[in-house]
Amino acid sequence: MATQKQRSAAKGNVKKAQAGAKRKQTLKNLPKSTKRALGREGTKVRRGVEKSRREYYEEARRLDIPGRSRMGKAELKRAVQRRRSR
Repeated sequence: MATQKQRSAAKGNVKKAQAGAKRKQTLKNLPKSTKRALGREGTKVRRGVEKSRREYYEEARRLDIPGRSRMGKAELKRAVQRRRSR
């Protein structure tokens, strides 16, 4: 069983963690244009208009593009398009 001092310390830790999470709220603090762009990208993916990062990665692997594991979605997309246009 925990002592009163331990319970008090645990409550303090929980309050600190909650305050930190409330302060950060990363999406909320992004610029409006970035939030809008993220929303549009998510919508495209949900509708099936645009491929996911995993799909671009698999295609890059088939095309044997070096450095693909370190690339983000946009980089993979550009690399695949460049390789296809050759």
